[in-house]
Amino acid sequence: MSPPENRISPLKNPVTSLWGVGAERAAQLARLEIASIEDLLLHRPRRYEDRRHFKKISELTRTAPGTARGTIVALGLNRFRGGKSVFEIVLDDGSARLHCRWWNLPFMQNYFSNGDEVFVFGRLSQIKPRTMDHPESEVIESGEEGFIHINRIAPVYPLTEGLPQRWLRGFIWRTLEKFETQIVEPKPAPDLKFFPTRANAVRMVHFPGEMPDTDTARRRLALDEFVELQSQMQSRRKRFEASARALPCGGDNRMMKPFLAALGFKLTESQTRVLRETRADLGGAHPMRRLLQGDVGSGKTVVAACTALMAIESGFNVALMAPTEILAEQHFRNFKKWFEPLGIKIELQTGSTKTALGNAAHDPSPTIFVGTHALFTEGFRLPNLGLVIIDEQHKFGVAQREQLVRKGNYPHLLVMTATPIPRTLGLTLYGDLDVAVIDKMPLGRGKIKTFVRATDKLPKVLEFIREKISTGRQAYVIYPRVEDTGEVKAVTAEFENLRKVFAPFRVGLLHGRMKGTEKEAVMAEFRGNKIQVLLSTSLVEVGLDVSNATVMLIESPEQFGLAQLHQLRGRIGRGAHESHCILISDAKNPEARERLKILEETTDGFKIAEADLKLRGPGELLGREQSGLPKFRFGDLITDMDLIRQARQLVQAATESPRGQT
Repeated sequence: MSPPENRISPLKNPVTSLWGVGAERAAQLARLEIASIEDLLLHRPRRYEDRRHFKKISELTRTAPGTARGTIVALGLNRFRGGKSVFEIVLDDGSARLHCRWWNLPFMQNYFSNGDEVFVFGRLSQIKPRTMDHPESEVIESGEEGFIHINRIAPVYPLTEGLPQRWLRGFIWRTLEKFETQIVEPKPAPDLKFFPTRANAVRMVHFPGEMPDTDTARRRLALDEFVELQSQMQSRRKRFEASARALPCGGDNRMMKPFLAALGFKLTESQTRVLRETRADLGGAHPMRRLLQGDVGSGKTVVAACTALMAIESGFNVALMAPTEILAEQHFRNFKKWFEPLGIKIELQTGSTKTALGNAAHDPSPTIFVGTHALFTEGFRLPNLGLVIIDEQHKFGVAQREQLVRKGNYPHLLVMTATPIPRTLGLTLYGDLDVAVIDKMPLGRGKIKTFVRATDKLPKVLEFIREKISTGRQAYVIYPRVEDTGEVKAVTAEFENLRKVFAPFRVGLLHGRMKGTEKEAVMAEFRGNKIQVLLSTSLVEVGLDVSNATVMLIESPEQFGLAQLHQLRGRIGRGAHESHCILISDAKNPEARERLKILEETTDGFKIAEADLKLRGPGELLGREQSGLPKFRFGDLITDMDLIRQARQLVQAATESPRGQT
């Protein structure tokens, strides 16, 4: 008889329920984020040692790490003045001797005795005598558990102070022997013709028969992680759809037609397709939850404006939230220019500017509320809210998104990002949203050419900028700092210098420590071509749309992330003229040089996003807390796209409610 499904698995019991785990061991395991028996069995090895095959000590090199085995023939601790020390053992395996040293770790002498047989892993730090500094090491002990540690492929785990490798390996072996039969298949489970059982995968990940078993096991356990995440997302979506009825916001085109006629340009095929999908959502049975992706300058704002018009035509108000005051103010200006002729009110709500009253509940006019985090404030009410639009979604946390949506009665939601999201992240982070992509740029945009130049070429670059502004164009000069740190240039330190370089043309200064009114005055002058060169920090990453600006100089670009550099570059190339982005860098770091090379070779934001993911990893790319990104033990968002797709399909097949894109 099978156990009832609601019975709590013994794997959920704390590790303190296992023999040999007292308070001290429990504290050590807790530092490794091991609280339950399940956590212990899913503690992933850092690497594996094939202890069926060793290198002779005489075969060890300085170029590649290797595992050797020998007997301690000498050992000792030397102390020096100032409290420094070195503990050393000398191993002999018959082919040569190996000196192993640990600097300033005197307690290491407690782990070894003369005559002990020892495994060591590492690479030589010097040849004469053969020496390893701080190698991984493990004493070989005879006894009934010896077969766990030698003559096999042995797992090597992440450790913490006071927790020996040998003890943890034996502990996992004994726990697995006792609880392996309690490891059950999750629901939905993958096809076992292509994957091992979950229990078999857990055994293989710790004690593989052959090296390829380790990847087979990792992939199965990674798939389980992705299935769990997709199940949570799909069930959240189902609960939402069961409880939320959509507000009818499909519109009737009475405002849309005059708006499109007054635009002065035709929407691209891409924009039109996305608007068709959006209109279907706004007239559907469930509130829209849609992610709109589009590269810098692809025309997302116009799509957002059309979506807002549909809601307003249907008698509802709209809220548009941006992460910075600069971007919120730009949206305010655009929407005011577009919508006031149609009789639509535009209100701005930021930390420093409030055109809206705290309570607009009695105003019958259709209104768009544009703002920053100020839209969240408790005192600010958003009446009759039909649609929420969030720009630059990656700058906000999931909780903030929900906070704004809760201001209405299940309003429709459109979240937009100009930082293209790699497909793996899109399916894991935004799996509960339907995805729309603007994949074609508007016609008539000038090409952007990007160049990486060394610092000694700066005078020539400045002369090139001067030539361009002499023909009537404008330029950005970007520095990573507000004030000089001695290592990289800063806007305040360079301002006077650039004023002299570009005289008689005007140079403006913009950075985050300026007052809101000062920033707005500088940007207004730049937009009006009263300032020809704008010297700024990354503050202009979003929010400035000046089609006459065709040159951008970025100094110390290695201080910025790849996606951020792409966003900055997106400030130029917004008009019909050819544009130039010049990155001045003497970076020696290979990763920094690789990032700059990618920017030089492509302007495709999606390719750049994939490259950024590979270079920096998802945690650093997005920030784990901000993004709501789960912590995977086995899944890899860079390489496991096929598993993420399989997980999505498994869950969709199980719930019989396929949505979104795969």
